[in-house]
Amino acid sequence: MRAMYLGIMVCVGVGLVLAPAARADWKEGMPYKMHYPQLPDPEGWDVRATLPLILADDFLCTQTGPITDVHLWGSFEHDQVGPIANVHLSIHDNDLTGLFSKPGKTLWEGDFGPNDLIIRQWGSGPQGWLDPMEPNPIWPDHQGIWQINIPRIREPFVQQEGNIYWLDLQVISLDSRFGWKTSGSKHFMDDAVWGLVPTGTPGPEPIAWEPLKDPRTGASLDMAFVITPEPATLCLLGAGVAGLLARRRRRR
Repeated sequence: MRAMYLGIMVCVGVGLVLAPAARADWKEGMPYKMHYPQLPDPEGWDVRATLPLILADDFLCTQTGPITDVHLWGSFEHDQVGPIANVHLSIHDNDLTGLFSKPGKTLWEGDFGPNDLIIRQWGSGPQGWLDPMEPNPIWPDHQGIWQINIPRIREPFVQQEGNIYWLDLQVISLDSRFGWKTSGSKHFMDDAVWGLVPTGTPGPEPIAWEPLKDPRTGASLDMAFVITPEPATLCLLGAGVAGLLARRRRRR
């Protein structure tokens, strides 16, 4: 009975400490359920993600379950911060045909408006602006770094451990252009990709995908994002810790 009580209290404690992070912003050291968090490069590039452009990057699922929380980093061209009217996310399987891997079949998609987003300033540093449709990237272009949190996906996609997926991003930003920030973490698998959608509305597949490279060095680019466990999973983790503590007490 004491061990059960301890498990409940630890579960509640873990929920109180970690659930706000799962429901709002994400900070380094918090839980995740992908290969590893792709943290932003404070002196990297922001790749235009506003329509008609779409960006995508691949990730490895490390825990079966619903994707209820997505967190990503980005900036606004020239630091001209404007309201984000809509974020369109989609998840795809891994298409290995052709010269490079890319998003395949659409498995899930969703639109998120201002009331679904929690946006906070994350940091600053000299960063470049990269628009794949324009010949001359700008370096440096801006300073501000923003974290875009989507913490309450009501009809989530259920990912399966061990699978490679692609996360696609399209943004509608009013009076500004938003860029998805490149990651400074260790490169994972394949290059991020970009495409041009045939219409002015989010959702349609691009005409073609192209890999993203650093325009200065030619190095592969990844995008900055993290996928986190849902609060129920955090509670189970807490209960597991409590059970381990209880077993150790009984052995004494």
